[in-house]
Amino acid sequence: MGGTMLEALIITLIVGAIAGWLAGLVVQGTGFGLLGDIVVGILGALVTGIVLPKFGLLLAIGSGILGSIIAAFIGAVILLVVVKLLKKLLS
Repeated sequence: MGGTMLEALIITLIVGAIAGWLAGLVVQGTGFGLLGDIVVGILGALVTGIVLPKFGLLLAIGSGILGSIIAAFIGAVILLVVVKLLKKLLS
């Protein structure tokens, strides 16, 4: 059982890193480095998986790792746009 949990963690980190990195390319001026990209990607997945459905928005992207990356990417872009707007407002 421990291997399955470790595999899930590794996949989550990889998906988060890819999604966060791609989102950082799209939303200019928000690079956070590898660790930051992973965090942004994971938080992005949470945005698409938890927050968007509460607003009545469901994403039918598909399954598998590609679907996970796309969903996390969409959430990460949303997150980075919000962070960028907040930075602008507070500066």
